[in-house]
Amino acid sequence: MINPIFMHRCLELAEGGQSTVGNGALVGSVLVRDGKIIAEGFHDHFGSPHAERMLLNSINQKIYSDDVLYVNLEPCCHHGKTPPCTDLIIKCGVKHVVIGMSDPDPRVSGKGIAQLRAQGVTVTGPVLRSECEWLNRGFISVRTNGRPWITLKRAQTRDGQTSNADGSPLKITSKEQDIFSHTFLRATHDAILTGVGTIIADDSRLDLRFAQGKNSEAPQPWRIILDPHLRIPLAARVVTDPEANRTMIVTAPESDRTKRAELLKRSVRVIDISLSGDTFDWPELWKKLITPEEDYHGLTSILVEGGVKTWEAFGRGGFVDLEAILTGA
Repeated sequence: MINPIFMHRCLELAEGGQSTVGNGALVGSVLVRDGKIIAEGFHDHFGSPHAERMLLNSINQKIYSDDVLYVNLEPCCHHGKTPPCTDLIIKCGVKHVVIGMSDPDPRVSGKGIAQLRAQGVTVTGPVLRSECEWLNRGFISVRTNGRPWITLKRAQTRDGQTSNADGSPLKITSKEQDIFSHTFLRATHDAILTGVGTIIADDSRLDLRFAQGKNSEAPQPWRIILDPHLRIPLAARVVTDPEANRTMIVTAPESDRTKRAELLKRSVRVIDISLSGDTFDWPELWKKLITPEEDYHGLTSILVEGGVKTWEAFGRGGFVDLEAILTGA
């Protein structure tokens, strides 16, 4: 009998890879015998063994035909950074696999299920499909839309104001709202993005200092600053604090060479993206952000903060997948 509680456990385990698996999927797996979990595994960082392989390589006992392997994503069947999980599942004698969702990656996309079934493995699912797809919404977006999943966060007063009348910053959110934002928005996205105007006005940190619970220990997200003309102050916290190497400045190729050199000395990542009118070439930017390169492993989700100009640019581009509005006094 299939029990969704074991798929819930897969999802809990999968969350352990948040912000560490690069442009890959969040995946957890459990092996169930007689209604009890006897082994677990999850994909914990970019390039590491997948969840099923982590589990099967760690188990030191015989696998029986009645054992059931649960995994929240269809097992891969291609050679990538690691060998196919389907091969190992078959080799280890697993006879029943329960999946949460199919893999949107065209290299898999049903082929993993077909390969297992062709070798006599029973494949059941999807189980808790909506929950599984929500957890991996960023991975799905990258594989199907060619861009990260994007949440736009806005803070405004009850009458719709986002700043003071003179344009200066206006503190809108309460401490409780800040805790919510850091815990459930910032900590669940790979990166926080804002325009350089917000950095100039607020000297924002773009960190997780208010996150609570298990997310208080989450890795600090990437910080992406849209800055076409490289106006960012060299004294800004995002380019001077200990996490400066997790700051990415997106700028035009012809921007200030002297400032660029200083930022690079601080291990800040400077990303050259062509301008298309008064905005960046979005497809070029998305490709750059989702593609692993050397010690950068790509990303799948972005929380857009900042001001009206940035919000409007993402809205015009049709890039907003979810909008979170925090309303103050």
